[in-house]
Amino acid sequence: MVKFILWRIGILIPLLVLVSIVSFIVIQLPPGDYVDSYIRNLELQGGSLNDAQKETLQRQYGLDKPLIVQYFMWISKIVLHGDFGNSFKYQRPVADLLMERIPRTIFLSLASIFFTWIIAIPIGILSALKKYTIWDYFFTFLSFLGLSIPGFLLALILLYIVFTMTGNMITGLFSPEYRDAPWSIAKFTDMLHNVWLPLLVLSVTGSGGLVRVLRATLLDELKKQYVTTARAKGLAEWRVIMQYPIRIAINPIISTIGWMLPGVVGGELVVSKVLNIPTVGPMMLDAVLSQDMYLAGGFVLILCSLTVVGTLVSDILLAWSDPRIRFD
Repeated sequence: MVKFILWRIGILIPLLVLVSIVSFIVIQLPPGDYVDSYIRNLELQGGSLNDAQKETLQRQYGLDKPLIVQYFMWISKIVLHGDFGNSFKYQRPVADLLMERIPRTIFLSLASIFFTWIIAIPIGILSALKKYTIWDYFFTFLSFLGLSIPGFLLALILLYIVFTMTGNMITGLFSPEYRDAPWSIAKFTDMLHNVWLPLLVLSVTGSGGLVRVLRATLLDELKKQYVTTARAKGLAEWRVIMQYPIRIAINPIISTIGWMLPGVVGGELVVSKVLNIPTVGPMMLDAVLSQDMYLAGGFVLILCSLTVVGTLVSDILLAWSDPRIRFD
Protein backbone atom coordinates (compact mmCIF):
# COMPACT_ATOMS: atom_id res chain seq x y z
CA MET A 1 0.00 0.00 0.00
CA VAL A 2 2.84 2.42 0.88
CA LYS A 3 4.58 1.64 -2.42
CA PHE A 4 1.34 2.33 -4.29
CA ILE A 5 0.88 5.71 -2.54
CA LEU A 6 4.49 6.78 -3.19
CA TRP A 7 4.17 5.81 -6.85
CA ARG A 8 0.96 7.87 -7.24
CA ILE A 9 2.57 10.88 -5.50
CA GLY A 10 5.57 10.59 -7.85
CA ILE A 11 3.23 10.85 -10.82
CA LEU A 12 1.52 13.84 -9.23
CA ILE A 13 4.52 16.22 -9.44
CA PRO A 14 5.06 16.25 -13.24
CA LEU A 15 1.29 16.27 -13.67
CA LEU A 16 1.03 19.49 -11.64
CA VAL A 17 3.75 21.05 -13.82
CA LEU A 18 1.80 20.09 -16.93
CA VAL A 19 -1.38 21.48 -15.36
CA SER A 20 0.32 24.84 -14.75
CA ILE A 21 1.46 25.03 -18.39
CA VAL A 22 -1.96 24.12 -19.76
CA SER A 23 -3.64 26.58 -17.37
CA PHE A 24 -1.45 29.43 -18.59
CA ILE A 25 -2.02 28.52 -22.25
CA VAL A 26 -5.78 28.28 -21.81
CA ILE A 27 -6.09 31.78 -20.36
CA GLN A 28 -4.01 33.11 -23.27
CA LEU A 29 -6.20 31.53 -25.97
CA PRO A 30 -8.71 34.40 -26.41
CA PRO A 31 -7.46 37.00 -28.90
CA GLY A 32 -5.92 40.12 -27.42
CA ASP A 33 -5.13 40.76 -23.79
CA TYR A 34 -6.34 42.78 -20.81
CA VAL A 35 -5.22 46.07 -22.38
CA ASP A 36 -7.28 45.33 -25.51
CA SER A 37 -10.33 44.56 -23.37
CA TYR A 38 -9.72 47.73 -21.36
CA ILE A 39 -9.51 49.83 -24.54
CA ARG A 40 -12.73 48.28 -25.92
CA ASN A 41 -14.61 49.07 -22.72
CA LEU A 42 -13.14 52.57 -22.72
CA GLU A 43 -14.27 53.15 -26.33
CA LEU A 44 -17.80 51.97 -25.47
CA GLN A 45 -17.87 54.71 -22.83
CA GLY A 46 -16.68 57.34 -25.33
CA GLY A 47 -12.96 57.38 -24.41
CA SER A 48 -9.87 56.40 -26.37
CA LEU A 49 -6.13 55.66 -26.03
CA ASN A 50 -3.34 56.28 -28.51
CA ASP A 51 -0.63 53.75 -29.39
CA ALA A 52 1.90 55.22 -26.96
CA GLN A 53 -0.53 54.95 -24.06
CA LYS A 54 -1.36 51.37 -25.08
CA GLU A 55 2.32 50.41 -25.12
CA THR A 56 2.80 52.04 -21.72
CA LEU A 57 -0.04 49.93 -20.27
CA GLN A 58 1.37 46.75 -21.83
CA ARG A 59 4.79 47.43 -20.27
CA GLN A 60 3.13 48.23 -16.94
CA TYR A 61 1.35 44.86 -16.86
CA GLY A 62 4.25 42.91 -18.41
CA LEU A 63 2.26 42.01 -21.51
CA ASP A 64 4.98 43.18 -23.91
CA LYS A 65 7.18 40.14 -23.16
CA PRO A 66 7.08 36.79 -25.03
CA LEU A 67 4.56 34.23 -23.80
CA ILE A 68 7.17 31.80 -22.46
CA VAL A 69 8.82 34.61 -20.46
CA GLN A 70 5.45 35.59 -19.00
CA TYR A 71 4.85 31.95 -17.98
CA PHE A 72 8.19 31.50 -16.22
CA MET A 73 7.81 34.84 -14.43
CA TRP A 74 4.32 33.83 -13.30
CA ILE A 75 5.08 30.27 -12.15
CA SER A 76 8.42 31.14 -10.51
CA LYS A 77 6.77 33.80 -8.34
CA ILE A 78 4.05 31.31 -7.32
CA VAL A 79 6.47 28.48 -6.46
CA LEU A 80 9.16 30.57 -4.77
CA HIS A 81 7.17 33.34 -3.11
CA GLY A 82 3.49 32.33 -3.24
CA ASP A 83 2.90 35.46 -5.34
CA PHE A 84 0.15 34.99 -7.94
CA GLY A 85 0.65 38.52 -9.28
CA ASN A 86 -1.74 41.46 -9.17
CA SER A 87 -5.23 41.52 -10.61
CA PHE A 88 -5.49 44.01 -13.47
CA LYS A 89 -9.19 44.65 -12.87
CA TYR A 90 -9.30 44.82 -9.07
CA GLN A 91 -5.80 46.30 -8.59
CA ARG A 92 -5.19 43.92 -5.69
CA PRO A 93 -2.92 40.91 -5.15
CA VAL A 94 -4.46 37.78 -6.64
CA ALA A 95 -3.49 35.82 -3.49
CA ASP A 96 -5.76 38.06 -1.40
CA LEU A 97 -8.68 37.55 -3.80
CA LEU A 98 -8.08 33.80 -3.79
CA MET A 99 -8.05 33.70 0.01
CA GLU A 100 -11.40 35.48 0.02
CA ARG A 101 -13.14 33.18 -2.45
CA ILE A 102 -11.44 29.76 -2.38
CA PRO A 103 -12.25 28.85 1.29
CA ARG A 104 -15.93 29.71 0.78
CA THR A 105 -16.06 27.65 -2.39
CA ILE A 106 -14.30 24.67 -0.81
CA PHE A 107 -16.65 24.81 2.19
CA LEU A 108 -19.72 24.98 -0.02
CA SER A 109 -18.42 22.24 -2.33
CA LEU A 110 -17.40 19.81 0.43
CA ALA A 111 -20.65 20.38 2.33
CA SER A 112 -22.70 19.80 -0.83
CA ILE A 113 -20.71 16.62 -1.62
CA PHE A 114 -21.33 15.35 1.94
CA PHE A 115 -25.08 15.98 1.74
CA THR A 116 -25.19 14.57 -1.79
CA TRP A 117 -23.75 11.30 -0.49
CA ILE A 118 -26.11 11.35 2.51
CA ILE A 119 -29.03 11.57 0.07
CA ALA A 120 -27.77 9.38 -2.78
CA ILE A 121 -26.21 6.37 -1.01
CA PRO A 122 -29.23 5.27 1.11
CA ILE A 123 -31.64 5.93 -1.76
CA GLY A 124 -29.47 4.03 -4.25
CA ILE A 125 -29.14 1.04 -1.91
CA LEU A 126 -32.85 0.94 -1.11
CA SER A 127 -33.78 1.32 -4.77
CA ALA A 128 -31.59 -1.68 -5.69
CA LEU A 129 -32.80 -3.87 -2.82
CA LYS A 130 -36.46 -3.03 -3.59
CA LYS A 131 -36.07 -3.55 -7.33
CA TYR A 132 -39.24 -3.00 -9.39
CA THR A 133 -41.34 -2.12 -6.35
CA ILE A 134 -43.23 1.09 -5.66
CA TRP A 135 -40.20 2.37 -3.75
CA ASP A 136 -37.90 1.73 -6.69
CA TYR A 137 -40.22 3.53 -9.10
CA PHE A 138 -40.64 6.43 -6.66
CA PHE A 139 -36.89 6.94 -6.13
CA THR A 140 -36.24 6.49 -9.87
CA PHE A 141 -38.72 9.29 -10.55
CA LEU A 142 -37.01 11.52 -7.98
CA SER A 143 -33.54 10.81 -9.39
CA PHE A 144 -34.72 11.66 -12.90
CA LEU A 145 -36.12 14.93 -11.56
CA GLY A 146 -32.75 15.70 -9.96
CA LEU A 147 -30.99 14.97 -13.25
CA SER A 148 -33.36 16.97 -15.45
CA ILE A 149 -33.99 20.14 -13.43
CA PRO A 150 -31.18 22.72 -13.92
CA GLY A 151 -29.64 23.97 -10.69
CA PHE A 152 -30.35 27.64 -11.43
CA LEU A 153 -34.03 26.89 -12.13
CA LEU A 154 -34.42 24.96 -8.87
CA ALA A 155 -32.67 27.84 -7.07
CA LEU A 156 -35.14 30.37 -8.54
CA ILE A 157 -38.14 28.20 -7.63
CA LEU A 158 -36.99 27.68 -4.03
CA LEU A 159 -36.07 31.38 -3.75
CA TYR A 160 -39.59 32.34 -4.82
CA ILE A 161 -41.24 29.82 -2.47
CA VAL A 162 -39.20 30.98 0.53
CA PHE A 163 -39.92 34.64 -0.26
CA THR A 164 -43.68 34.13 -0.63
CA MET A 165 -43.90 32.05 2.56
CA THR A 166 -41.57 34.03 4.85
CA GLY A 167 -40.98 37.37 3.15
CA ASN A 168 -37.18 36.79 3.35
CA MET A 169 -35.02 37.01 0.23
CA ILE A 170 -32.22 34.50 0.85
CA THR A 171 -29.37 35.78 -1.31
CA GLY A 172 -25.71 35.73 -0.39
CA LEU A 173 -24.09 33.88 2.49
CA PHE A 174 -24.71 36.66 5.03
CA SER A 175 -27.33 39.22 5.87
CA PRO A 176 -26.40 42.85 5.03
CA GLU A 177 -25.42 43.70 8.59
CA TYR A 178 -22.94 40.78 8.77
CA ARG A 179 -21.28 40.95 5.32
CA ASP A 180 -18.39 43.17 6.40
CA ALA A 181 -18.45 42.28 10.10
CA PRO A 182 -15.63 40.22 11.69
CA TRP A 183 -16.25 36.54 12.36
CA SER A 184 -18.32 35.80 15.45
CA ILE A 185 -20.88 33.29 16.69
CA ALA A 186 -23.66 35.59 15.48
CA LYS A 187 -22.13 35.83 12.00
CA PHE A 188 -21.67 32.05 11.81
CA THR A 189 -25.30 31.53 12.88
CA ASP A 190 -26.41 34.01 10.25
CA MET A 191 -24.45 32.08 7.61
CA LEU A 192 -26.24 28.85 8.60
CA HIS A 193 -29.56 30.63 8.09
CA ASN A 194 -28.59 31.46 4.49
CA VAL A 195 -26.35 28.61 3.34
CA TRP A 196 -29.01 25.89 3.48
CA LEU A 197 -30.60 26.98 0.19
CA PRO A 198 -27.50 26.63 -2.06
CA LEU A 199 -26.58 23.40 -0.25
CA LEU A 200 -30.06 22.00 -0.92
CA VAL A 201 -29.92 22.99 -4.60
CA LEU A 202 -26.46 21.52 -5.20
CA SER A 203 -27.22 18.34 -3.23
CA VAL A 204 -30.50 17.63 -5.02
CA THR A 205 -29.09 18.24 -8.50
CA GLY A 206 -25.95 16.23 -7.76
CA SER A 207 -27.59 13.20 -6.14
CA GLY A 208 -29.68 12.11 -9.13
CA GLY A 209 -26.77 10.70 -11.12
CA LEU A 210 -25.17 9.01 -8.11
CA VAL A 211 -28.44 7.24 -7.26
CA ARG A 212 -28.62 5.75 -10.76
CA VAL A 213 -24.94 4.69 -10.71
CA LEU A 214 -25.14 3.07 -7.27
CA ARG A 215 -28.40 1.28 -8.09
CA ALA A 216 -27.04 -0.18 -11.34
CA THR A 217 -23.72 -1.23 -9.78
CA LEU A 218 -25.35 -2.82 -6.74
CA LEU A 219 -27.86 -4.72 -8.87
CA ASP A 220 -24.96 -6.14 -10.88
CA GLU A 221 -23.08 -7.20 -7.72
CA LEU A 222 -26.13 -8.84 -6.12
CA LYS A 223 -26.28 -11.36 -9.00
CA LYS A 224 -22.73 -12.64 -8.45
CA GLN A 225 -21.77 -15.97 -6.91
CA TYR A 226 -19.98 -14.62 -3.83
CA VAL A 227 -23.27 -13.10 -2.62
CA THR A 228 -25.06 -16.43 -3.08
CA THR A 229 -22.23 -18.19 -1.23
CA ALA A 230 -22.41 -15.75 1.68
CA ARG A 231 -26.15 -16.36 2.00
CA ALA A 232 -25.65 -20.12 1.79
CA LYS A 233 -23.25 -19.91 4.76
CA GLY A 234 -26.10 -18.56 6.86
CA LEU A 235 -24.99 -14.94 7.26
CA ALA A 236 -27.66 -12.44 8.15
CA GLU A 237 -29.05 -10.61 5.11
CA TRP A 238 -28.01 -7.16 6.34
CA ARG A 239 -24.46 -8.42 6.89
CA VAL A 240 -24.35 -10.02 3.44
CA ILE A 241 -25.40 -6.76 1.82
CA MET A 242 -23.28 -4.37 3.87
CA GLN A 243 -20.09 -6.45 4.05
CA TYR A 244 -19.80 -7.65 0.45
CA PRO A 245 -21.69 -6.13 -2.53
CA ILE A 246 -21.91 -2.58 -1.17
CA ARG A 247 -18.12 -2.46 -0.66
CA ILE A 248 -17.71 -3.09 -4.39
CA ALA A 249 -20.70 -1.03 -5.56
CA ILE A 250 -19.45 2.04 -3.69
CA ASN A 251 -16.24 2.15 -5.79
CA PRO A 252 -17.71 4.29 -8.60
CA ILE A 253 -18.81 6.88 -6.04
CA ILE A 254 -15.35 6.96 -4.43
CA SER A 255 -13.79 7.43 -7.86
CA THR A 256 -15.90 10.57 -8.43
CA ILE A 257 -14.07 12.52 -5.69
CA GLY A 258 -11.49 13.74 -8.20
CA TRP A 259 -13.97 15.33 -10.60
CA MET A 260 -16.87 16.01 -8.25
CA LEU A 261 -15.23 19.08 -6.68
CA PRO A 262 -14.68 20.99 -9.96
CA GLY A 263 -18.05 19.68 -11.13
CA VAL A 264 -19.73 21.25 -8.13
CA VAL A 265 -17.74 24.45 -8.64
CA GLY A 266 -18.74 24.55 -12.31
CA GLY A 267 -22.39 23.97 -11.49
CA GLU A 268 -22.07 26.46 -8.64
CA LEU A 269 -21.27 29.24 -11.13
CA VAL A 270 -24.85 29.80 -12.29
CA VAL A 271 -26.31 29.01 -8.87
CA SER A 272 -23.95 31.56 -7.29
CA LYS A 273 -25.00 34.16 -9.85
CA VAL A 274 -28.67 33.52 -9.08
CA LEU A 275 -28.23 33.46 -5.30
CA ASN A 276 -25.51 36.16 -5.20
CA ILE A 277 -23.00 33.94 -3.38
CA PRO A 278 -19.42 35.34 -3.25
CA THR A 279 -17.58 32.22 -4.37
CA VAL A 280 -15.09 31.33 -7.12
CA GLY A 281 -17.54 31.00 -10.01
CA PRO A 282 -18.72 34.62 -10.51
CA MET A 283 -15.29 36.17 -9.99
CA MET A 284 -13.63 33.65 -12.31
CA LEU A 285 -16.21 34.41 -15.00
CA ASP A 286 -15.54 38.16 -14.66
CA ALA A 287 -11.77 37.55 -14.81
CA VAL A 288 -12.11 35.51 -18.02
CA LEU A 289 -14.43 38.04 -19.67
CA SER A 290 -12.10 40.94 -18.84
CA GLN A 291 -8.99 38.83 -19.70
CA ASP A 292 -7.53 39.48 -16.26
CA MET A 293 -4.66 37.06 -16.92
CA TYR A 294 -3.20 36.57 -13.45
CA LEU A 295 -6.55 36.34 -11.65
CA ALA A 296 -8.02 33.87 -14.15
CA GLY A 297 -4.78 31.89 -14.18
CA GLY A 298 -4.73 31.70 -10.39
CA PHE A 299 -8.29 30.36 -10.27
CA VAL A 300 -7.68 27.83 -13.05
CA LEU A 301 -4.41 26.65 -11.49
CA ILE A 302 -5.93 26.21 -8.03
CA LEU A 303 -9.00 24.35 -9.32
CA CYS A 304 -6.94 22.10 -11.60
CA SER A 305 -4.58 21.33 -8.73
CA LEU A 306 -7.54 20.47 -6.50
CA THR A 307 -8.78 18.13 -9.23
CA VAL A 308 -5.40 16.37 -9.41
CA VAL A 309 -5.15 16.08 -5.63
CA GLY A 310 -8.77 14.89 -5.46
CA THR A 311 -7.96 12.18 -7.99
CA LEU A 312 -4.99 11.12 -5.83
CA VAL A 313 -7.25 10.90 -2.78
CA SER A 314 -9.85 8.86 -4.67
CA ASP A 315 -7.15 6.48 -5.97
CA ILE A 316 -5.81 5.92 -2.45
CA LEU A 317 -9.31 5.34 -1.05
CA LEU A 318 -10.10 2.91 -3.87
CA ALA A 319 -6.88 0.99 -3.23
CA TRP A 320 -7.70 0.86 0.49
CA SER A 321 -11.28 -0.30 0.00
CA ASP A 322 -10.56 -2.76 -2.85
CA PRO A 323 -7.20 -4.61 -2.58
CA ARG A 324 -7.52 -5.83 -6.18
CA ILE A 325 -6.73 -2.30 -7.40
CA ARG A 326 -3.37 -1.92 -5.65
CA PHE A 327 -2.31 -5.51 -6.29
CA ASP A 328 -3.11 -5.13 -9.97
